[in-house]
Amino acid sequence: MIGIDTNVLIRYIVRDDVRQTAIATKYLEQHISAVDPGYISQIVLCEIVWVLKRAYGFPKKIIIEVLQQILKTREFSVECPEIARRAIADYEDGNIDFSDCWIGISNRTAGCEFTVTFDRSALLHPAFRECA
Repeated sequence: MIGIDTNVLIRYIVRDDVRQTAIATKYLEQHISAVDPGYISQIVLCEIVWVLKRAYGFPKKIIIEVLQQILKTREFSVECPEIARRAIADYEDGNIDFSDCWIGISNRTAGCEFTVTFDRSALLHPAFRECA
């Protein structure tokens, strides 16, 4: 299995740099398959959301569609796919960052009663409590 970094996926998704898009597309099509999928870590998913939102101004709806498509693609193996699905659902339903959704769900899955934070928006998720 080959790990795929955020910048390769961004080129493949956004197609804004002709040279890098061609290289990323060729590489993924030649080296990644349903039999031997490319690995996408939780950090890469979080970075994808950040880059699409901050650097490209993609609306939340499109970002969610991108994440869902990544999860559906047989040529990709996503770290903790069930946590990813739940984080996407929480991100879609609330006004909280995707990475905070992942942290809250991941920590709950690991047995944490809750996660303490100073982040006001993270406190909108039921997995967080204020650090006070």
